[in-house]
Amino acid sequence: MSRTLMVQGTTSDAGKSTVVAALCRWLHRRGLSVAPFKPQNMALNSAVTVDGGEIGRSTALQARACGLEPHSDMNPVLLKPQSDQDAQVILRGRVHGNMQALDYHAFKAEARQTVLDAWQALSARHDVIIVEGAGSPAEINLRANDIANMGFAEMVDCPVLLVGDIDRGGVFAQLVGTLSLLSSSEQARIKGFVINRFRGDMALLRDGRSWLEHYTGKPVVGTLPYLERLILDAEDSISTQGVEGEAPGLRVVVPALPRISNHTDFDPLRLHPEVSLTFARDPDDCEAADLIILPGSKHSRADLDWMRSRGWPNRLERHLRYGGRLMGVCGGFQMLGQVIADPDGVEGEAGEGRGLGWLPMTTRLMPEKQRRRSRGRLIPGSEAVSGYEIHNGISEGPALGSPLCQLETGPDGARSPDGQIIGTYLHGIFEQGPACQSLLRWAGLKSEGVATDYHHHRERELDRLAELVESHLDRQWLHSVLDLEGGRRRPA
Repeated sequence: MSRTLMVQGTTSDAGKSTVVAALCRWLHRRGLSVAPFKPQNMALNSAVTVDGGEIGRSTALQARACGLEPHSDMNPVLLKPQSDQDAQVILRGRVHGNMQALDYHAFKAEARQTVLDAWQALSARHDVIIVEGAGSPAEINLRANDIANMGFAEMVDCPVLLVGDIDRGGVFAQLVGTLSLLSSSEQARIKGFVINRFRGDMALLRDGRSWLEHYTGKPVVGTLPYLERLILDAEDSISTQGVEGEAPGLRVVVPALPRISNHTDFDPLRLHPEVSLTFARDPDDCEAADLIILPGSKHSRADLDWMRSRGWPNRLERHLRYGGRLMGVCGGFQMLGQVIADPDGVEGEAGEGRGLGWLPMTTRLMPEKQRRRSRGRLIPGSEAVSGYEIHNGISEGPALGSPLCQLETGPDGARSPDGQIIGTYLHGIFEQGPACQSLLRWAGLKSEGVATDYHHHRERELDRLAELVESHLDRQWLHSVLDLEGGRRRPA
């Protein structure tokens, strides 16, 4: 079987995803056949795989770091929260059903075999597997039937690298406290620490590192510096702070819906030098917006209720009255219509809800989820677009007679007669530079500046992460723990 290393974190967002991506790209550049693996993920940012499944978007990014197409084996359990109490459960890329939190806790014993089967299938195809944990291994209330952290590591008998985030403060307490809450066999499984997101002179950390190694008897494998403006496909967290270019010419606001999904759609806009992007909960924060984009949502009707409770429809109506542009992506596109019907209770309680009513169309949620990669061109221009669709909704109505895109699978989206409102089911529509620039010109950007090609940006950032491994981690330790001296057993 493959040589396997698991990266766990002291907290959520300690940097596990980034460290895994960095290790994957570093090993790939060395010519090894390497693949990422995340046993269980809870995230609303997802991607369509080469085998037609659905996995967490951060794992899909890690696959790209390995030079691979994302595959459903890489993230066998994906949980997509629909409320504080329940989630959609996806097993090896396919929807298994909706479960309450307590029901899923009991179901983990069954999901364990799904995880093991996927890991074995992936291991048969690659030399090295870099595994990402979820949250913290020290969550006492989640230890029973664990498949996300130490439960998985003990199941496959792999070593663990523990990551702590010094930028939050208290990194020594994070690392020592996590270690102390583990069983003796789990403590022995941790072979080293990584201190992540350090700012300043690394010499100032020397005494602390020495103390930590002496106190725990485990090596600090490296200290990774804080990377300014690292913009890569995130697992779930978003910043509600604006991200501005050097000379912003267009102000874009995205409502930070409670169940926002695939907010990574807007990363290319964050990179544009003349765009200011803000995720906003309060409609007053979009006072000066040129473009408002309604994002994807895991529960469109519930998020529409939330918007109404906050006064968003009135603000959007005023925005349009003064000539602003409005766009909807996936669930946001559905919200722009007249009705969203969910007769089978796909996203919660069965029923239907009133849409915002600006596009003459209705949407019906179907039990079978549509998952496909798509490519085509914008209408009326000819700029190439590519991305993926993940949705249960089927939209119908006169609005679809004026589509936004012509995809290989047929027309997609809609344009309002006055040209102020557009919508699409295509995630990733901003990732190709010419298409992004065309959409921004529609929104009012007068400059002819060039939008970032996000595909090229992603590759540069992954190489940047690999350089961190080369410069700041103990490569001899990595060679030893992964037995890299054995070399490559199959083509990368």
